[in-house]
Amino acid sequence: MNRKYNIAVVPGDGIGKEIMPPALEILQLAGQKSGFETEIKEYPYGAGYYKQTGTFLPDNGLEQLKKHDAILFGAVGLPDVDDTLPAKDYTFKVRTNFQQYVNYRPVRIWPKVKRPLAMEKEFDFVVVRENTEGEFVQTGNQIMPDSENGMGIDTSVFTRKGTERIAHYAFRLARTRRKHVTTVTKSNTLINSLSFWDRVIGEVAANYPDVEHKYMYIDATSANFILKPEIFDVILTTNMMGDILSDMGGALMGSLGLGGSGNINPEKDYPSMFEPIHGSAPDIAGKGLANPIGMFWSVAIMLEHLKEQEAAQKIVTAINNTLDANIIPVDVGGSYKTLEFTKEVTKQL
Repeated sequence: MNRKYNIAVVPGDGIGKEIMPPALEILQLAGQKSGFETEIKEYPYGAGYYKQTGTFLPDNGLEQLKKHDAILFGAVGLPDVDDTLPAKDYTFKVRTNFQQYVNYRPVRIWPKVKRPLAMEKEFDFVVVRENTEGEFVQTGNQIMPDSENGMGIDTSVFTRKGTERIAHYAFRLARTRRKHVTTVTKSNTLINSLSFWDRVIGEVAANYPDVEHKYMYIDATSANFILKPEIFDVILTTNMMGDILSDMGGALMGSLGLGGSGNINPEKDYPSMFEPIHGSAPDIAGKGLANPIGMFWSVAIMLEHLKEQEAAQKIVTAINNTLDANIIPVDVGGSYKTLEFTKEVTKQL
């Protein structure tokens, strides 16, 4: 073995602490099978850390994480911690400072998993969400909130640089798939910010004549997720709309527990961060019921980013084969708890 990766591990809160050890087991085994090593350094950051220290990240937290090739992240948030803090003080801080401007969230059918919609249609698409600006920049204020004339203001920010770079990523990705990009927008009502977004993306699209491109309003997209999910290949959209659509994608698959994701800095100037989409799920924390597939898939997405495609595919194939053998996690109607399901996936690996 001559390839070695330094991975920062942030289990975080709730079920993050339960799914991370199985994910590391899968990662180490995939490395053994594919000829690379991983050196793991765990960090206690998150809402639990905030309760102990008053901060989600220490002053040198970003510098500590920056030293690694990638970050594996479980979840952040606890019921007794203000829900406005985790994103602002951990997730957004990491994404912005490390220029993780791509949020990559794939959506696909997993074998033998019962889905809420009785459809026979196949679907396999990726939601590419701009990850550092848009609606989530948290530029705004509350003005006299307790008065009769009080108001709250949030300002969305769309820059040419930010829009161009996420568009180029989406079109390059489409070239490796089915060569189709759907830009999801709402420029008929957000006539300044999103008409600018549409225009810049149109300029980028002209550089990819081999990729089919169309615009679709967010309301029509939401309907088509239910009616015609098979029409999508790469969905390019804004920070907030991508956040919502990717959770809808998790529901399409059958559970948020099935979704993996990457917060990616394509240039690799900074480490990228990989996490399941489900959150800390405090209602089931500590019961051994968490579905580890989203975390396993996030490991595979991380390995793809590190150019370990063979190992990434081994993990996805192992998950597929496990499910195909009717070994189904509890949250999608099966009987296999977290560690039981993990044991079966490791057998497949």
